Amino acid sequence: MRISIEHNPVQTGLIFKTAMFEVATTVLFTHEEIQIIRQRGLQRVKLMDRRPATAKVDDRDEKFALHLGDILNGKTDRFICATPALAKVYQDELMDMLRQIKTWLGDNAEVAPPTVTEL
Repeated sequence: MRISIEHNPVQTGLIFKTAMFEVATTVLFTHEEIQIIRQRGLQRVKLMDRRPATAKVDDRDEKFALHLGDILNGKTDRFICATPALAKVYQDELMDMLRQIKTWLGDNAEVAPPTVTEL
């Protein structure tokens, strides 16, 4: 798994321009990881709940959730944060989640061997 993260300033709003900060994330999975995701049907697995700075009050939270299929095949995920500090916090949370996904995909690679235990 190769992860590329960029922070970019962006302008939002038509009349009142507001400076926001975009976190663009591209994840390139290995061939083996892609096969595990496809064979096990893991594309709809929710990776994290999040809410961008540009979200409206009445928007549903499910609209902004990040799923494994959203970053599959080198798709770039773009998330808007209000400040550079919040963008860095989001990046830290994203990296923690991707480390867990790497381990989880390894665990999904094959079935555990049979074990016998006596207590």
